[in-house]
This record gives sequence, C-alpha cells and structure tokens, in this order.
Amino acid sequence: MPLLHLSLPRHRLLLGRRRSLIAPPMHPPSRLSVRAAAAAVHEACALPFPPSHAPHHRELAAAVASVERACRLCVDVKATLLSNDRDKRRVVEKNDQTHVTTADFGVQALISFELQQLFPSIPLVAEEDSTFLRSPDADAGIVDSISSFVARNVSNNGSPLTHDDVLRAIDRGGREAVSFDSKPATYWILDPIDGTKGFLKGNDTLYVVGLALVVDGKLAVGVMGCPNWSDATTIGNKEHESAAACHGDGMLMVSHVGCGTWSRPLSAGIGQFTTPLDAWKRCSVDPCSVVHMACFCIVDSHTWDMMPLSAHFDSTMDESEPRDENKILLQNSCGGSLSKYLMVACGRMSVFILLARAAKLLKTWDHAVGVICVEEAGGQTCDWSGKPLDFAADRTGRRIIYPTGGILSTNAALHDKLVEMVSENYK
Repeated sequence: MPLLHLSLPRHRLLLGRRRSLIAPPMHPPSRLSVRAAAAAVHEACALPFPPSHAPHHRELAAAVASVERACRLCVDVKATLLSNDRDKRRVVEKNDQTHVTTADFGVQALISFELQQLFPSIPLVAEEDSTFLRSPDADAGIVDSISSFVARNVSNNGSPLTHDDVLRAIDRGGREAVSFDSKPATYWILDPIDGTKGFLKGNDTLYVVGLALVVDGKLAVGVMGCPNWSDATTIGNKEHESAAACHGDGMLMVSHVGCGTWSRPLSAGIGQFTTPLDAWKRCSVDPCSVVHMACFCIVDSHTWDMMPLSAHFDSTMDESEPRDENKILLQNSCGGSLSKYLMVACGRMSVFILLARAAKLLKTWDHAVGVICVEEAGGQTCDWSGKPLDFAADRTGRRIIYPTGGILSTNAALHDKLVEMVSENYK
C-alpha cells in the first residue's frame, strides 16, 4: 500500500517508532475485542462465495455488517423525522443547496468507527465532516441525537462512545483527513445516504447507503443497502430473477471483483444479522439488445432533451404507451445516482445516463460502488467518450471525478452501440 500523507489535527496523530504517521483508534481496541469483532463479522455475514475465491472476503464481510447496521440507523432516524417536529429542524442545508440529516452524520460515524476498529490502516473518503456540528449555528441537541442513534446501532466492544468519538469518526472521512499522492492507493469510499432528498420525503423514493473499497487503485468491493426497496419497486412491469431475493422491504447488494454481484433481502439481517446462504441471488444486467426497447433512467434534475440520445429518440414515462423505434421508456424519479446503478445491476433498468455539468462536480462516492456492482453483474460503465471512469483523477483527495461529457452505465448488449450514438452527438 503506498504511503498516505495524513493531515489530521494534532490530537488525532501518533508518531510511530519508525517515524511514520498513523491515526489511532478512537478507543484503542484490545486484541481480544478485535478478534471477537472479526469472528462475529464472519459468523453473521455469510457471503455467497468462499474466502478462497475472494481475496477481500474479510473486508466485504465487515462492509456488509456495517452497511446493514447503518440501514437500521436510517430506518430509526426516518421514523423520528416523520413523527417529531424537533427532529425535522435538524436537517441542514449545505453550501451546494443539498441537505444533510442526522442519518447522514450517524451513518458516516457508525461505518467509519467500525471500519477503523478492524482496518485501522485503510483510510476513508466520505461525503460529510463535522464542521457544521462544531459551529455555534448548530442546534444544541443535534450531536446528542446523532450520538444516540449511533450508540443504539454500532458494533462496539469497548467503552461507550462519547460525543467527541462520534465527531472524530465523522471527520475521519472528511476532506482534511487524508492526502494521497499519484500512486495507486487503497481506501474506502462512502456515501452515507445517496438520495437524501428522497429520504426526507417520507415516501417510497429510494435511498442508498453505499460503501466501496479501492485496492491499489482498482475497485475491489462494493456494498449497497437500500432500506425501502420492495417488490413494488418495479419498472416497466419487468420481472427479473436477480431481484427476486427481495421478498420483503429492503435490499442488500454486494459485489467482489471476480465473484459477481449478489443481492438478498435487507430484512434478513436487520435485527438479527444472520443470513442463510440460500437467501443470496446472483444479479445480472438485463439482456435487452434493441435500443428503443430498453428502459432508461436519468436523475430527477435532468430532462431527456439534455441527453445526446434525444437526437435519436423521443421519450415517454408512460409504460402503457406504445413504443416504436423512435421512442424509449424513461424513468427519472427513483432516487439518487446509486439507486440508478442498483437498478441497472439487478436488471430492472437497461441504461443509466448522466450529464456532467460544470456547475456541479461529480463526487466519487456517488458512483464508485455503483460502478463495481454494474460491472460484476455483466454491465459496463464509461464516460461519454467511451473511457472508463478515473477514480484517481483527483490525485490528492480522491473525492472528485471528471468524466468527459457525462456517465453511461449499461448492460453489455447495448453498450457499444450507445457509446457510439452518445459520442457522435455530444459536443
């Protein structure tokens, strides 16, 4: 693993005997507690493929356990937001006009803390930091609320977490926590909640907890938890075997390089965290090979006429409307970017297309886990020129990607044709 240049506050650094900087655990765990936690992860989070086939099996098992607990935290927070006016006021609008809630902060703290206990040398790149929470403008009770939700859901064999522990866990993923160089690196990428706007609506709009692991510069592991996925989440009346794992509410999707993408009901783990192996179903992208018969999805801030494919096709959102070779079926209301990748990976959608706009930088956490899940399910993802996404384009932060034109994620059967059509109409 290449050397990382940590730029944490002084109280978060220790000088090792060999004069290298390392970040200490918030509660230095004993060997016994670490071993117990690791054993619990392996026992509870049975994966659909053996460790002998998956070099990052331990990391994936830990990621599954953490994402499941994070999803339970989201469900808890959402229930209070819908029933408690005081908690509704604990929704923060960031400088980019997006929102962050106690669930976003709580998920980041929980996953950050748990991963650091098991993999203290692997840094975290994540969306949030504690700057607002430490400011005088923050609601006096918001840190109490975040800490309470984390304490109820986190796996912790040490001392109870303090408010400072929770804030430090959040900051472990912030932009000031770590600085990379140009060498291939190993690190986690976390989106605590992709689709916060949908999370706040209180309806069935999908939201996703997304966690990926990059190893030596390459995507290696991915986990997406979608707490409000259900059998009713269908597009174009499509039925697909790989999505049939979700008999109840909630879906967990996992991916490991070379081992495929798999899904199972999230409800099988929430509350008990034990999973029979037969709960897993292998995911595969849909087999559609005719462009105008494919199902497309875009984010809700985009319209079809913004897409280069609009030069070839009109669109309809009416599933019952007859289609010909000049019209495609479009869906644009199923949540953030990660829910679109999830749809493509499990075969519910054929294509996700996204326009990159100068006014809004594209963040790694909105795409990394989606890319590996689609690719391991048999699909492909690239920019509008046909080049793979470069998650190391932001050399020091690994927080931003710069795709040419935008992003195209498809099933394999349509990919080459769509890349040709997009690139010839993109200016």
